[in-house]
Amino acid sequence: MQRKKKEQTLVKTIVILIRNTTWRCGKLEKSIVRHLHKRHENFGKTDMSVGDIMQNLNFAGEKKGEFIDALKRLEKRNIVRLLPV
Repeated sequence: MQRKKKEQTLVKTIVILIRNTTWRCGKLEKSIVRHLHKRHENFGKTDMSVGDIMQNLNFAGEKKGEFIDALKRLEKRNIVRLLPV
């Protein structure tokens, strides 16, 4: 139950792109950074909610956990910043 609660709060989190670099990143991390950069490239904001990214990149079910792990790895490398709402 505690893990489900953490995932629910993470879905309400805002992701901010700090750097547009995908050096030594996996396929999933690259797709997240590419999606955030494309949005910023078209004069949009550099931030987006986790739920919107998951919806736009079609992540559901088992891939949801992999997606959350990828976000945490990107935050650890200072590529994105996660801000709870």
